[in-house]
Amino acid sequence: MTRPKSKKVFVGMSGGVDSSVSAYLLQKQGYEVVGVHLKCWNKNGCDEEEARDARLVANQLGIPFYVFDMESEYKEKVVDYMIDSYRNGLTPNPDVMCNKEIKFGLFLDTALSMGADFVATGHYARLVKEGDKSFIYQAEDKNKDQSYFLWTLGQERLDKILFPLGDIQKDEVRKIAKKVKLHIADKKDSQGICFIGQVTLQEFLNEYLESKEGNVLNLEGAVIGTHEGAHLYTIGQRHGLGVALNTPHYVVDKDVKTNTVVLAEGNAQDLEKSEVSIRDFRLNEDLDLPSKVFARVRYRQDLHEAILDRFGENLVLKFNQPVRFVAPGQSAVFYNESGKLLGGGVIL
Repeated sequence: MTRPKSKKVFVGMSGGVDSSVSAYLLQKQGYEVVGVHLKCWNKNGCDEEEARDARLVANQLGIPFYVFDMESEYKEKVVDYMIDSYRNGLTPNPDVMCNKEIKFGLFLDTALSMGADFVATGHYARLVKEGDKSFIYQAEDKNKDQSYFLWTLGQERLDKILFPLGDIQKDEVRKIAKKVKLHIADKKDSQGICFIGQVTLQEFLNEYLESKEGNVLNLEGAVIGTHEGAHLYTIGQRHGLGVALNTPHYVVDKDVKTNTVVLAEGNAQDLEKSEVSIRDFRLNEDLDLPSKVFARVRYRQDLHEAILDRFGENLVLKFNQPVRFVAPGQSAVFYNESGKLLGGGVIL
């Protein structure tokens, strides 16, 4: 009797513990696994070390290994997008754009053209089959859940994706890596924006956006200090304001046209929004509006109960209780009470 041919999966291997264990688990499940490191643009050349770690893991698992050069595409689709967003006074989400354009865009398309049935990554999110369709749910490990960054993925993409870590706690992932003696078992997780290197975000942006001194205002419009460019600030920012004040203050508003930044004390109602408009959205086909949803307007923030409805060409999200630190340019992501991802969009 002829053994059924194994499904082939290309695993995006960053060189970290999550993607390495993902490759191991899929191999153990009987998939024909191919390791792929995505060479993306970054400032400090750390990608060489990451690629070496990924290759060592692939060698240990005995799987083929490739490096896909996506530097120019990453620079255009992710880095330039981030810089342009800050230039225009928005707070971008490069992880969302990376998933849309690179990992589950260019990488997925390239893998399929080379004979893959699926691509997989080390994302903490669950894919659940309901009938003939796949839907994203929050990960079992709520502290590591990354479904927030995956809202742009439609059905045609989800049918070709695997998330092996969706039902596993992070601690268990490290235990698996140690059990099979992967050399990256104790490697620290990456933090912050991966491609800017060993500099602060402000230092990185200063290389691309011209500094321009402007006024820092309080809620009454009085000048309480100066700054080096409104584009360097984000709504809800507390640290690095460059103004000495007796009580904690946050950025409540900014205007790149007038080059002004407005601060408010931590208990100010101006930090709260009762509703927001959403552009460039994607919704599950079976979601009827208006609908009760649980919304997240920045990563790791609590979910907030709200009503989602259409408003012209956009959506409007009306919160049951006011929400703090809503930043234009960030993603608003919607779930049901079971943790099913219903869609998302960009905050206006």
